[in-house]
Amino acid sequence: MRKPVLTCCALLFGSLLPVLAGASELYRYTDEKGTTVLSRQGVPPEHIARGYEVLNSQGRVVRVVPPAPSAEEMQEILAEKARAKSDGQLLRLYSNLDDVERARERKMAELDSLIGVARGNLQSARVHQGNLQGQAAEHERAGRQVPEHLLAQIENQKAEQERLKADIERYRQARTEADAAFDADRDRLKVLLDRRQ
Repeated sequence: MRKPVLTCCALLFGSLLPVLAGASELYRYTDEKGTTVLSRQGVPPEHIARGYEVLNSQGRVVRVVPPAPSAEEMQEILAEKARAKSDGQLLRLYSNLDDVERARERKMAELDSLIGVARGNLQSARVHQGNLQGQAAEHERAGRQVPEHLLAQIENQKAEQERLKADIERYRQARTEADAAFDADRDRLKVLLDRRQ
C-alpha cells in the first residue's frame, strides 16, 4: 500500500523539479524604453525580437538569445543562402571550365538549329504566299472575284511569317542571354575552383 503512495509522491516531485529549477532562472531583456528588466516570468513576446539573456540563480549568464536580424540583415542572410545553393548547383553541373564551354557550344548549336528551322519555314511561307498571290492575280486578270478562301490563305501566310519572325527574334534573344549566363557561370566557377586550391 505504501509503494503506490511513494510512487505518486516521487512522480509529483519529479514533475515539479523542472518548474522549481526554472524558477531559479532569471531573464534579462531590454524593454521599449531601453530599460534593462530582470524577470522570473520570462520575456514578453513583444521583447523577444530584441534578444535576451538567461541567468542562473547566481546571476551568471547561461544562455544568450541574440536579437532577431533586421530586414536588411535578413535579406543578406537569404541572399547568402541563395548564393551558396547556386554555387553548389554550379559545382555539381561543371567540374572544370572546359565543361562550361562544352555546354555553351551545345546550347548555341541547339538555338542556331531552331533559328535555322524557323528561317527555312519563313522562306517556305513567303514562297507559299507568293504562289497564292499569283493565283489571286490570275482571278483578277480574268475579271473574276478573288475567292474568300484564297484571301484567307494569303492572310494566314502573312500571319505565319510574323509568328516565325517573332520566333527567330526570341531565339536570338535566348542565344544572347544564354551566352551571358555561360560567361557568368564560367567566371563564378573559376572563383569557386580557385578557392578550392
